[in-house]
Order: sequence, then structure tokens, then C-alpha cells
Amino acid sequence: MEIRVTEHVDFITLSLKGRLDIASSASLKDDILRHVARGQSKIILNLAQVDFINSSGLGTLVSILKEVRLAKGRLVLSNLASYVQEIFEITQLSNIFEIFASEADAQDVFLQPSARVV
Repeated sequence: MEIRVTEHVDFITLSLKGRLDIASSASLKDDILRHVARGQSKIILNLAQVDFINSSGLGTLVSILKEVRLAKGRLVLSNLASYVQEIFEITQLSNIFEIFASEADAQDVFLQPSARVV
């Protein structure tokens, strides 16, 4: 899996490309936790180029969400491919994660004054 990080003033975007499975999950979690440890706990995961996700990948995303919330941060997802969106709906994880159709919509939640996490 390839991970491209874009740093913004108030948040970061991680654009993922490839498979989110047992082979890539640990490195994704480690990468995100490094950002959280540096105080970058407002995170967008752009999943537009994720072409496969399985239970290991889903479990890792849930674990990451928990860690980000414990750090008083916020994790949102954007650009889910239809296949990935369907997996989130079937597993009902779409009720747990904040999911946005576009990265611009996801960015808006961090750019609004009321979105500041304290």
C-alpha cells in the first residue's frame, strides 16, 4: 500500500492506494499513530484508490479511530470506492465512521470554526 501525506494547517490527509489488508494494516496504523503522537490528530483518510479491503483492514481502521479519539482527535474518511462503501454498509461501520463523498467535503469539517477539537 502506498500512503501519501498532505499536511494542512489544521489537519492532515493520508491518501491510500492499493490493498488495505493484513499485510498493509500495521504500517498504516504505525504511520497514523506517529502523526497523532506529534499532535496531528485531525485526519482525513482518502480511500479513493483503495481497491481492496478485508476484515483485517476494517479492524485496523476501527483501532485507529479509537486511538485518534483517545487523543481527542477526529478521523474522517473520504472518497470511498463503491466496493469499499458497500463493505462499510454491510458491516454497519458506516454508522461509526464519518464518511464524506469528496475530500473537499471532509476538509470542510476541519475548516469550520465549530470543528475545533478541545
